[in-house]
Amino acid sequence: MTTTHSASRTARERARAELTREIKEEARSQLAASGAQGLSLRSVARELGMVSSALYRYFRSRDELLTALIIDAYDALGIAAEAASEALPDADIRGRWRACCGAIRDWAMANPHEYALIYGSPVPGYQAPQATVASAVRVVRVMGGILADAGALASRANARPAGEPLPAELARQVAIIAEAIAPGVDNGMLTRALIAWTQLFGMISFELFGQFVGSLEPADTFFGYTVERMADYIGLR
Repeated sequence: MTTTHSASRTARERARAELTREIKEEARSQLAASGAQGLSLRSVARELGMVSSALYRYFRSRDELLTALIIDAYDALGIAAEAASEALPDADIRGRWRACCGAIRDWAMANPHEYALIYGSPVPGYQAPQATVASAVRVVRVMGGILADAGALASRANARPAGEPLPAELARQVAIIAEAIAPGVDNGMLTRALIAWTQLFGMISFELFGQFVGSLEPADTFFGYTVERMADYIGLR
């Protein structure tokens, strides 16, 4: 392959990557204006001054574009949580939990429409493909890593709690989750963490969608207090 041909291909790849970025940015603007249901390739093409047929060379359908936005959102949230946890020593279990929760909230407040896309109401007619799963579990794996380190520290200190009896179906479900994100973690601790995790996202959704207006707004103190109590509940030392 000649150097000229290689340089030409690289220039085309850069141009394609830049236009792909512009398409997704415009799609995010439309999410903010009219929600996922109002997103269409034709409207994106029109705003970018493109003909629809040209845009279809980048995304074959609205659902394919939606999937790209969902993957980007999950990855961005996962990166934020990973960075928050990794900034602290592994042994600072409670600090990492606190930092992870705060990073998730901060990302949601800064990106409300992307948060709504991945944690809000399902988009009618859209079924998220398997391709979204790896990105979706990134943030969950951060929690799993914190729990695994907590369990390891408890074992070394001979302070691992006795296993809690769980209903058979729940025990089966939790065992599958443990294998995926936190092998070796006590089922009782993992179950409590899952309860706290749903509390975290429910609390963020309430704040983001205006449910605290007139009561717990601003929600900083309530959020911080709840994060600490959930750490107690999980058993994070």
